[in-house]
Amino acid sequence: MAQGVPPAAAPDEVPVDYRFLLANERTFLAWMRTALALIAGGLALDQFVRVEHAEGLVVAIAITIVAAGAVVAIVGTYRWSRTDRAMRHGTPLARTPVLIVVGTLFAIMAVLVTGIIVVS
Repeated sequence: MAQGVPPAAAPDEVPVDYRFLLANERTFLAWMRTALALIAGGLALDQFVRVEHAEGLVVAIAITIVAAGAVVAIVGTYRWSRTDRAMRHGTPLARTPVLIVVGTLFAIMAVLVTGIIVVS
């Protein structure tokens, strides 16, 4: 392929400014960083936090946080794919309550982890 010549788009695709595509990829990477942080945080909680008479609770919260990391990774991949498809086909981006749900779950996890820190 000649330098500076973009690859041919599929017949039903519209040209997309590369800045929007790169912004979508940066957003995807932010979702992945958040997922990785949750997974690492859940593992750290399980390995390093010991609360007398509440070991089961700590493990349950750690598993919940790791599972939340997996969900965030899946949601981020889905949102990246859906946004990319919409941009390439020239369709509007769909509204979604995902950010409200994820934000609420993070707040709940923060309260639970704070409770463990106060108890220990």
